[in-house]
Amino acid sequence: MKHFFLYIIGVVVCTAATAQAQRAGDSPWRKLQIAEFAITNLYVDTVDERRLVEEAIIDMLAQLDPHSTYSNAEEVRKMNEPLQGNFEGIGVQFQMMDDTLLVIQPVRGGPSEKVGILAGDRIIAVGDTAIAGVRMPVDDITGRLRGPKGTDVQLTIVRRGVDGTLPFTVKRDKIPIYSLDASYLIRPGIGYIRINRFGATTPKEFLTALQALQKEGMRDLILDLQGNGGGYLEAAIDLANEFLGSKELIVYTQGRKEPRKEFYSKGSGRLRHGRLVVLVDEFSASASEIVTGAIQDWDRGVVVGRRTFGKGLVQRPIPLPDHSMIRLTVARYYTPAGRCIQKPYTHRRGGDDKAYDRELIERFNRGEMMHADSIHFPDSLKYATLKLHRTVYGGGGIMPDVFVPIDTTQSTPYLRQLAARGLILQTATKYIEQHRQALKAQYTRFEAFEQQFEVDEPLLSALREAADRAKITFEATQYHTSLPWIKRQLKALIARDLWDLNEFFRIVNTDDECVQKALELLTGDSYSQMLSEKK
Repeated sequence: MKHFFLYIIGVVVCTAATAQAQRAGDSPWRKLQIAEFAITNLYVDTVDERRLVEEAIIDMLAQLDPHSTYSNAEEVRKMNEPLQGNFEGIGVQFQMMDDTLLVIQPVRGGPSEKVGILAGDRIIAVGDTAIAGVRMPVDDITGRLRGPKGTDVQLTIVRRGVDGTLPFTVKRDKIPIYSLDASYLIRPGIGYIRINRFGATTPKEFLTALQALQKEGMRDLILDLQGNGGGYLEAAIDLANEFLGSKELIVYTQGRKEPRKEFYSKGSGRLRHGRLVVLVDEFSASASEIVTGAIQDWDRGVVVGRRTFGKGLVQRPIPLPDHSMIRLTVARYYTPAGRCIQKPYTHRRGGDDKAYDRELIERFNRGEMMHADSIHFPDSLKYATLKLHRTVYGGGGIMPDVFVPIDTTQSTPYLRQLAARGLILQTATKYIEQHRQALKAQYTRFEAFEQQFEVDEPLLSALREAADRAKITFEATQYHTSLPWIKRQLKALIARDLWDLNEFFRIVNTDDECVQKALELLTGDSYSQMLSEKK
């Protein structure tokens, strides 16, 4: 009898809900609401209502485009940290070595540095929990080190040359996340700035670097956006403003329900004059493409590299009550000349879900990464720049003015296996751990290290031995082909650990084809010729 009454109640509920939906005009949202209510309350087994709703949202967004997404609350927090420019924790750069957390560098001025934690220290316990030798996931370790500003965390540390363990109490604080990787004079009068993302602090970081370089005599700039996947639109607009004149269109957006919205420069930038080269590659996307497109369309600088990713869909974040979020595409980005930045895609409903992700591989397979003449644009995609009326192309991404093929001359299967296993990084880290004090005593200035330090045979032998232990078969021909790259990477990683990322890029840039092409343009006549000829 009890089951009979439950059945009757279910029928009544569903009948009433259906009738209400019919009175509401059979609206799709009511249909979805009834389905969710019926499953949650009438299904034969217990269901996880929260997971059910999340999966429904994910499936709905999957019918739209590649960039409309759902993120749960934890994913939202992790996603926002790099863009907001800080998180709360103890302030160390670290790497897991032999199942132990090795401090690469304490953050300058951060809480760990203040209590005396040093590069090379090994953290073996957090509070009363051992984190060394227990194969704890990195996310779990990070979660124990991070925490609200002002809270204390007890660390147990092993330090080379010191017997026993050292206890430290670190008071957590806000830890800055920088969006500038490097900033230095690469030649007299020529500055180099590399930006890894467009975050809330990017404009301020860039301005600080720019002012410092100008004090050192910088007149021209290489702006490196290779691998920069984008970020905040506002940061991109502020950066473009540094190069453009007054009231010049930077970008505009437009969508089905979104009226055209235009963003203009103020004419208050600090680098409106002087030569400018922007470096891009196939991983430069979104905000990077906005800045690059504006500079190219206004003939403000020369773009060097390979065609950018082509991410020009505008997402509006829609917060949900449980701190999760939908990022819904509402418009497209267009450059000042009217080019749509977004590359073509197939709506995922009934389409190939993987095609969009494979597009970069397809570029490589058809030769676009190696040969400029493998890239073909129909006449319908031709546009003209706004001052010199040079021909530029739409169709997704920004095509550079000067094409630089991807360098595969030193890439071999043996090198790819070394890199995939992280053996080059591990070898450099072990070397610096063993020789840190001697290296610091010998090289008090980076310039001396850059000129004098050589990767020697014992260090290379240690790398080959690590490869042998990882059961990577040694291939002599491949090894010698990749040896220049291996040496340069080892030297750069050691420099990074002794100083910072700035010094890392000062070494790797000596053989970066795009950087060298930019220097060639700025030290010869090619730059002026490119921005004076009509094509």
